[in-house]
Amino acid sequence: MTATLYHRLGKRATDLVVTVPAIVVLAPLLAIIALLVRVRLGKPVLFVQPRPGRSERSFRLMKFRTMTDAHGADGELLPDEQRMTPFGRFLRSSSLDELPELWNVLRGEMSLVGPRPLLERYLPLYSPEQARRHTARPGITGWAQVNGRNRAGWDERFAMDVWYVDHATLRLDLRILLLTVVKVLRRDDITADGCATMTAFTGSTDRRAA
Repeated sequence: MTATLYHRLGKRATDLVVTVPAIVVLAPLLAIIALLVRVRLGKPVLFVQPRPGRSERSFRLMKFRTMTDAHGADGELLPDEQRMTPFGRFLRSSSLDELPELWNVLRGEMSLVGPRPLLERYLPLYSPEQARRHTARPGITGWAQVNGRNRAGWDERFAMDVWYVDHATLRLDLRILLLTVVKVLRRDDITADGCATMTAFTGSTDRRAA
């Protein structure tokens, strides 16, 4: 099966076969995490934000909240690293904050494996080659996430996203899922140096050089 046919036919079947039982099995854990988030970080429990999906169509990404709403004296939200609590950092490093995205997979907005859905404000900043990452459904994990995660540079991550789009197979997806478990258990490559998560994308090297 070619990568194109797999994206159209095989991936959705794989997503449903894995996601439906996963949601059932993980339901107690999801409830416990939701309760802890409510007690330690307040409400809302879920962080919901529009993200571009396949063909750049917007959908509402769901994650467990990992930051407080702390504001500075000027009334503005404090930087991410100051609002990230130890509990929130644990949720991120363990990837437990990503579990609500299983609902996005069930709805067909995401896949288990694919390019990560990023901010909508990044859309005009991609080069034409980088924009090809949106020809596939975004994923909870992906080729870039098991090859550097947040420590890889943006151009490198986007190149890996596009490579995945062109080479996706069931075997590759299973390999990525297995490597993801290993990465999570080892807590590898969680953040970029000096940042709570990942530095902001300001445009591709190709666009800046044009």
